[in-house]
Amino acid sequence: MFAEIAEWEGKPVGFALWFYTYSTFQGRHGIWLEDLYVDPSLRGKGIGKALLKHLAERCVREGLGRFEWWVLDWNEPSIQFYKSQGGVMQDEWTKVRIEGPTLAKLGQLDAL
Repeated sequence: MFAEIAEWEGKPVGFALWFYTYSTFQGRHGIWLEDLYVDPSLRGKGIGKALLKHLAERCVREGLGRFEWWVLDWNEPSIQFYKSQGGVMQDEWTKVRIEGPTLAKLGQLDAL
């Protein structure tokens, strides 16, 4: 896991938390953006865009095939921001999750 820190007037005001992924479709690595945060009082000043650009530049420089992340479907301001940066919503994918008791049951170790 890696983190990029954005500063404003010498103080940390945002971050991008990310890691490398691998696409079997492309046969290449990519970057998964786990979290992007900018202090609400400084949003609209280009900080989030700079963080995205920095990671996109890394993808290009390293010959990576993708730059991806999740955005909640109700988070309209973020959706519009990502679209303004060229992001394309991938509606054909459905997220799957197993947690809690269901995860415990599925992951139960069989006695030897």
